Amino acid sequence: MKPRIFYRITVVIVVFFIIFVSTITCCCGSQSNSDTALSPMSGTVDTIFPATISADTLGQTDFFSQLADSALTLTKQRVIYDPSYVEIAYPNGDVPANRGVCTDVVIRSYRKLGIDLQKEVHEDMEANFNRYPKRWGLAQPDRNIDHRRVPNLMVFFSGFGTVKEISQRPSDYQPGDIVCWDLNGRGLTHIGIVSKQKSRDGERNMIIHNIGGGQVLEDCVFDWEIIGHYRYAPSTIK
Repeated sequence: MKPRIFYRITVVIVVFFIIFVSTITCCCGSQSNSDTALSPMSGTVDTIFPATISADTLGQTDFFSQLADSALTLTKQRVIYDPSYVEIAYPNGDVPANRGVCTDVVIRSYRKLGIDLQKEVHEDMEANFNRYPKRWGLAQPDRNIDHRRVPNLMVFFSGFGTVKEISQRPSDYQPGDIVCWDLNGRGLTHIGIVSKQKSRDGERNMIIHNIGGGQVLEDCVFDWEIIGHYRYAPSTIK
């Protein structure tokens, strides 16, 4: 074989190998609701996405793209699922960084963009308490926990965000969308954020959530009954 031909064949083989490895790295993920944590990105969290940026500097498209990126950085952190009631600071309060539930994925993702859902939900509940569910026997808002409950976030996003169609079409679920589910058909609710990363078959955007195994990236958008589909950005985003 002539050296030039051998060289070209070698280059082609190397290029295909790099593409193959890159594809596996970007698309690795559970095809079910497994709680196995994934490592979807390399590098440190700070190099992937800054700790906090101003949402006011972003347009609509950029905002939801950055929100998806913000959520993805959370998968780099080890978090124990812990639904305990915790007294936290206000505003910008958070449970310990190594603890959390599904709602904390959403709260922390928005907080990286300078948006404090604790404050936003609490202020709306103070003004419109009767609009929110009474499932917990509260007579008044509780800024420690209200924003960490899925039904409350559903009311908030319905009032201040865009309510999107609930469908079985994968293309309807875009990066930065918020999705809520009923896990058991009896009101056990769950919430997550749609990512930019695709499922292994390339058909669906994967979900960033915490269902018990930490803040992970998984292919699970249609694993449970979808009961809410939203897109929320502050009114300052045009």
